[in-house]
Amino acid sequence: MSVVAALDNARSELFRALGHPVRVRVLELLHDGPKTVRHLLEATALEGSGLSHQLAVLRGTGLVVARRDGNTVEYSLGAAEVAALLLAAREVVAGLAAGQGQLLAELRVEHTW
Repeated sequence: MSVVAALDNARSELFRALGHPVRVRVLELLHDGPKTVRHLLEATALEGSGLSHQLAVLRGTGLVVARRDGNTVEYSLGAAEVAALLLAAREVVAGLAAGQGQLLAELRVEHTW
């Protein structure tokens, strides 16, 4: 596999990991600092197995890392750039939403019957 293909694969896996609302929510929760599994369970209202699966996907891409302290597992963002990625995603979504709002306003003005 070429370097370009490997990079394309890595980016694709990153975006695939970001393609689930629960995983995005977990990343947002971790943006404020490390959280225990218990806290993540309470905040996401998932069952343990469901959260475990989502965390495994995030760990697999390196977006989150786990640290065990006795019986407690604590998760945190895998790199500071993940926080920047979340912020960039918010800005893109906000910009798209604003653009859609403008388009709807223009359609209403043009098509007043």
